Amino acid sequence: MRLRVTFSKQGALRYTGHLDLHKIWERSVRRAKLPLAYSQGYHPQPKIQLAAALPLGFASRAEVMDIWLNEDVDEVVPALQANVPPGLTILQAEPVDERAPSLQTQVIAAEYQVEITEAGYASGLNERIASVLESESIPRVRRNKQYDLRPLIESLTPIPSPLGRGEILSMRLTAREGATGRPEEVLAALEIPLEVTRIERTRLIFEG
Repeated sequence: MRLRVTFSKQGALRYTGHLDLHKIWERSVRRAKLPLAYSQGYHPQPKIQLAAALPLGFASRAEVMDIWLNEDVDEVVPALQANVPPGLTILQAEPVDERAPSLQTQVIAAEYQVEITEAGYASGLNERIASVLESESIPRVRRNKQYDLRPLIESLTPIPSPLGRGEILSMRLTAREGATGRPEEVLAALEIPLEVTRIERTRLIFEG
């Protein structure tokens, strides 16, 4: 049974890295006494597949993972939710085709909301956004390699904060293998320091 789970990651778990999150899910599935499947070979690995790594410090309300179980199980969500740490909330779980492509190969874009926590940095924001979107090229360097950020930005829109505190940026960035837009790079292009923001991934977009 291949189970697709959508979950949110909030609170202190924002500072849990990708590999540690994988271990948390393995431990939680085992504590829930679900029949977790493992790979074959000398070093069996749990068959858990996260769609896309979430950068350290980012919250999320829309993470997706696949879990393989050795048999069909009903009522998975209550059993899992009772055994995950605070900050993880399971939103949905549904069976998917065992033969479906891996999650990582199906992600094509991701959406983020970025709250600007210091009002001064929101000054002239619309003009800076327009400048970024009108640019033909935005050269950036990642891991000592130069790349063009502009084609990775699919949309960039300011949203007034519902609490009336500053601005929220809505971003949709390409998330294909070898062509992934990163919110912190967009913020750098906008001249907004990462430390005056709170970033949350709100959606992963898949092919099809």
